[in-house]
Amino acid sequence: MKTIPAAEITKAVRRLCIEANLRLPDDVRKAIAEGRRAESWPVAQDVLERIMENFELADREGIPICQDTGLACVFVELGQEIRVEGDLSEAIHEGVREGYRDGYLRKSVVGDPLFRRVNTGDNTPAMISYDVVPGETLKITVAPKGAGSENMSRIAMLKPSDGVEGVKEFVLRTVREAGPNPCPPIVVGVGLGGSFDKAAALAKRALLRPVGEHHPDPDYMRLEAELLEAVNALGIGPQGFGGRTTALCVSVETCPTHIACMPCAVNINCHVTRHASAEL
Repeated sequence: MKTIPAAEITKAVRRLCIEANLRLPDDVRKAIAEGRRAESWPVAQDVLERIMENFELADREGIPICQDTGLACVFVELGQEIRVEGDLSEAIHEGVREGYRDGYLRKSVVGDPLFRRVNTGDNTPAMISYDVVPGETLKITVAPKGAGSENMSRIAMLKPSDGVEGVKEFVLRTVREAGPNPCPPIVVGVGLGGSFDKAAALAKRALLRPVGEHHPDPDYMRLEAELLEAVNALGIGPQGFGGRTTALCVSVETCPTHIACMPCAVNINCHVTRHASAEL
């Protein structure tokens, strides 16, 4: 059995918090560049050029891509043959504390959601999702999530009889109502099935899939393509100024569900779709 000290996990999370906030993943960069080449609306072209200039400047200067450095969403795939020497969750929280402190990243977490909205001062707690998987690998993905896009996310308990058209209508209505608020071009994660909470988790996890990588099931692959086309036909465009590039991709994740249910969640991410991973 492989043993991993908690200190190594803290060190990795610290690095990932900084890396994710300073460098946009290559798949997202490529999609934005492709959107710029496909745009015919001058205003949309200019906005996409400014977005590209921004992430290139962040690279050169070593500064955050966005001033909202996000809630630290951490996805953990824990191999069954691994023993963590210490408290795994606390090691992750400590990594977030150190990463946001040492990276001079904005701390945006309040300790109580309603009555005592006082900043925790270190961007903790992290929002941690665990999956136990076979093997001797611990994979950690840090995906900082800004409020502008998170606030535009929605969930609905659709009826099975709503079918494909009901799902499409809900996704399109969510994006239409979001308008320019989530800083398009956006990445749209859709979670279908499971329970109320599982659908939301699926939608968030869908945002980690590389842009351009499709669902392996041909029916869902077709649904993703149809949704992307319909979303871009809304004409919201980059930063809401119009154009054909409202979304870079739509990713759908699914799960078995109750015979009487069809939960559908939409989690929207802005063009700064950040995530960084490490394996220990």
